[in-house]
Amino acid sequence: MDKVRLGIIGFGNMGTAHAKNIYEGKAPQMTLAAVCDNDETRRDAFKKLYPEIPVFENAEELYKSGLCDAVIVAVPHYDHPELVAKAFENNLHVITEKPAGVYTKQVLEMNEAASKSDKLFGIMYNQRTNPVYQKLREMIKRGDLGHIKRITWIITNWYRPQAYHDSSAWRSTWKDEGGGALINQNPHQLDLWQWLFGMPDRIYAKASYGKYYNIEVEDDVAAFFEYDNGTTGQYITSTGEAPGTNRLEIACDMGKIVIEDNKMIFNRNIISEREHNKNNTVPFAMPECWNCEVPADFSGGEQHVGIFKDFANAILNGTKLLAPGEEGILGLTISNAIHLSSWTGETVDVKNFPHDKFYDLLQEKIANSTMKKEVKKIVADTSNTY
Repeated sequence: MDKVRLGIIGFGNMGTAHAKNIYEGKAPQMTLAAVCDNDETRRDAFKKLYPEIPVFENAEELYKSGLCDAVIVAVPHYDHPELVAKAFENNLHVITEKPAGVYTKQVLEMNEAASKSDKLFGIMYNQRTNPVYQKLREMIKRGDLGHIKRITWIITNWYRPQAYHDSSAWRSTWKDEGGGALINQNPHQLDLWQWLFGMPDRIYAKASYGKYYNIEVEDDVAAFFEYDNGTTGQYITSTGEAPGTNRLEIACDMGKIVIEDNKMIFNRNIISEREHNKNNTVPFAMPECWNCEVPADFSGGEQHVGIFKDFANAILNGTKLLAPGEEGILGLTISNAIHLSSWTGETVDVKNFPHDKFYDLLQEKIANSTMKKEVKKIVADTSNTY
């Protein structure tokens, strides 16, 4: 095999973008082999764009066609785990779109299915291709920051007006989307958080549901993270602020790093603050600090195409995946823990996350929903689904 034959499950917003990228050869080691969608209108749209590519009505037909070596699952969130598991049963490599699922209980089952297969499992965590976060991760692993004291990420540039929430019946509902800002806009940042800093041990959170919009899910969140090593974190997100902010601030022994406005600034102490504190005898004296702009590529990297290239290379050449699918449960656990804490008012033990308790409370949210959504306008946006 010199190229990976890719099938796309779902020809919606993301499926459309993925098909275009692969068909145009942006991931040279992949070729577009087939697509499926249970919506006739979408199948017709695909046929007009790519008349020579087979299109199927359902995933099972595509899986059994023999046309594909791998598939990407790009359908609504709740359906990811089942479709991934069935792909493994049909001896296919699989990428799932983010999030891995809506609740950890189903994702644990998906990961179990992956563990029983000898096929590769990836997840579309395309922000891991961003050179800025790769650079920061290298610095952390190398020990440039010393001990990290505090992490604060304000990520509120997700503004989504009421028209967005009204654009599709599945959006912003417990039953069909499984949440709001956390499950739709924030999976990439929650993944980056654990990828950079590791999983928090405890989470306490407050969230507002329908604070800015006529929706039943969260549109404003403030969460506090605790680590056993003393590191603390604050995660603040919203879809109701305009203009919003994207600022990642890391306070550490060696100073402070701020990533904002296409800059990475390292206010770097010449010696560790802890070392200074141990040896200093002058009241109010601070360690000497240099204001350094860290050279970093703010182009964003290859994003979705980068994940496809990486996945194909892993299949063909045995390289290590940048974004293993099994890691999808990590960011989702943080998301579920934030929801659970906001629902119960309790601090959540992330290491011993109560999967069944979360699932039961989510089912209550779905059962008690009174939201009757009227789709006022269908927004044609083939760039993303966020």
